[in-house]
Amino acid sequence: MQDVKKVPIGPEGTTLTVAVLGPDEQRRKVIASALFGHEGLRVREFSSYPPKLEDLPQALAQHYEVIIVDVDSDTDFAYKLIEALSATGRTYVMAYSAQADMKLAVRFMRAGVRDFLTLPLDPAEVTTALRRASTRQPAALPQPAEGDKPAAKLFVFLGTKGGCGVTTLASNFALSLYKESDCETLLIDFGEPLGDVALNLGLTTEFSVAPALQDPDRLDSSMLATLITKHSSGLSVLASPTDIPEVLPTNESIEKLLAVARESHEYIVVDAGSRLDLMGSVLFGESATVYLITQVGISEMRNANRMILKYFVNREDSLQIVLNRYKTSDALFDEAQINKALTRPAQWKIPDDYAAARRTRNTPTPLALQDSPISEVLRQMAKSAGGIVPEKGKKSFFRLFG
Repeated sequence: MQDVKKVPIGPEGTTLTVAVLGPDEQRRKVIASALFGHEGLRVREFSSYPPKLEDLPQALAQHYEVIIVDVDSDTDFAYKLIEALSATGRTYVMAYSAQADMKLAVRFMRAGVRDFLTLPLDPAEVTTALRRASTRQPAALPQPAEGDKPAAKLFVFLGTKGGCGVTTLASNFALSLYKESDCETLLIDFGEPLGDVALNLGLTTEFSVAPALQDPDRLDSSMLATLITKHSSGLSVLASPTDIPEVLPTNESIEKLLAVARESHEYIVVDAGSRLDLMGSVLFGESATVYLITQVGISEMRNANRMILKYFVNREDSLQIVLNRYKTSDALFDEAQINKALTRPAQWKIPDDYAAARRTRNTPTPLALQDSPISEVLRQMAKSAGGIVPEKGKKSFFRLFG
């Protein structure tokens, strides 16, 4: 029997390590079969997506130069996975789908996909995509340094109305996250024009976020470092400007700020106040975890319902609903009514601890640095956000790499 001649993907000696991730076996085998017809590929199939993102995209990127992801089995999770993989900058990411949908393809290209393959496959298209991937070797895919960090995580706090406690919770959550994780954490105050993160933390700041947003072309890590104020705990703070800005930030300037901040911080926490004008910005992209802060009141519940249905109806784990100043004894609504208004149960309930709140107003010590029922919930939120307490009973995806 004569051997089938395989198609080369590059000059003799060219080799690519390829991972194919797809829960649907039929679609995955179609991709694997197409890859088998090429020389110089080492292919491994994974029959499921990783159970949690966390550091997994970084591990994948360290072992595979090309990663091809099925986007049909769980489109939203596939998007987040591809976004995280692309953020590492070390792997060539492709996607495949049985849908000839241009909007879907454009969406994933924006997330970082280099080639979007549609079933039934065009063999020439597959060969072209692999050759493009091979030309990135080895310069564009540098070997990761030992101890390389995953892409920074973004946590955005948004209120259903002014005065519901967004700044207090965002500030103390950021402090708790920094303390519990011991990772570089940056708190950014977008509560313009009257943000008071610095005041909440007892800080006097010389600079603010304004220069970074007004002149994004000049912004780099050195400039950002000069704008940051360090809290005594070690938390980095980028305060709101003291003067009311004349020009609102653009999505491009916010995107540049986050990109530069990610170079030196593992966690970025944003106080967005109750600014719905930022909803179209990268702050509320699919990779961000949004903490929607509300209270059990007629106005707050009504606003929460409208905001969830308009902006967050398709978000599950990436939307965390927080009931602030919660009291079970004299709640205006019962649990069933609250869950109906919020379309789901709230993940977090911050107790109405008047004594702790009063101590904070009368002393320079933030809530997160005191012992109280409020600070305990904030610590739990921070540990959950940072993945500091591992879930029991789940296999680690790293085991797949042996």
